[in-house]
Amino acid sequence: MADHFTLIKKDASSNARLGRLVTAHGVVETPAFMPVGTQGTVKAMLPRDLKELGCQILLGNTYHLYLRPGHDVIHKLGGLHKFMGWDGPILTDSGGYQIFSLAPTCKITEEGARFQSHLDGSSHLLTPEKAVEVQEALGSDIAMALDECIPHDATREYVRESTARTIRWAQRGLRARGRTDQLMFGILQGGLFEDQRRWCAEEMIPMPFDGFAVGGLGVGEGEDLLRSIGSFTAGLLPENRPRYLMGVGRPEDIVEAVRAGFDLFDCVIPTRNARNGTLFTSQGKLSIKRAEFADDPRPLDETCGCYAST
Repeated sequence: MADHFTLIKKDASSNARLGRLVTAHGVVETPAFMPVGTQGTVKAMLPRDLKELGCQILLGNTYHLYLRPGHDVIHKLGGLHKFMGWDGPILTDSGGYQIFSLAPTCKITEEGARFQSHLDGSSHLLTPEKAVEVQEALGSDIAMALDECIPHDATREYVRESTARTIRWAQRGLRARGRTDQLMFGILQGGLFEDQRRWCAEEMIPMPFDGFAVGGLGVGEGEDLLRSIGSFTAGLLPENRPRYLMGVGRPEDIVEAVRAGFDLFDCVIPTRNARNGTLFTSQGKLSIKRAEFADDPRPLDETCGCYAST
């Protein structure tokens, strides 16, 4: 899809920017946060609730949808939008992060990632081509190329080996594309080494991706490294394509990522925390389960106009 991203304005005192991302199911005004609908739903929320909150785009989890109910089932039912009851844009991840985090027995080879299902122990092989096949069957608006999420404490040697493989997987994923109505983003890796991040960017930016994501952060490296490596990598990416920082959901981290020039973000933290009684407000975190709030009639946040605060 040509001309899918327009850079509208840049901040004079930082790298923050406003953009407009056009997808097959609508426009996303960036920067934008994507609530995570792991198994085809954002937990404890209906699609109309998300619309009322101003949500523009959702994230679907390829790993979970592939295992249950299966991408073939969702395709037969009319695609992920119909399955979810959501008519706006959807981004699907490649499934790589879940494989590496949920399946410690996962075996990585040049062919792909072989893993055991956390549901029934069955064996599966996820290749770059399979990741594209699944996401095209789901019918998401934005698909992600398969990558390997590198542990934050990986050695330089392993980071180099893994990043080289992610680059080759990206090339294979692009060759496997069949749909012309689906955008595809590449994922930059490189661990915590700036020279490896730069090398990965130099190799992947010339590829015909519609946008780029930065992966391998928010996985235990700590706040300072998250921000420094994220900001460094954002500076390597082209201005005319959307930039997606994966797995970042704390308000303070999103603010810093916007300042660095990122456009898209996703994380389970906001909804997971809320389900467990911890809320993000303009005054900081609030634990609604504390006894002092049992009979408190005040809104959660007096500066917010959402349903829970009115």
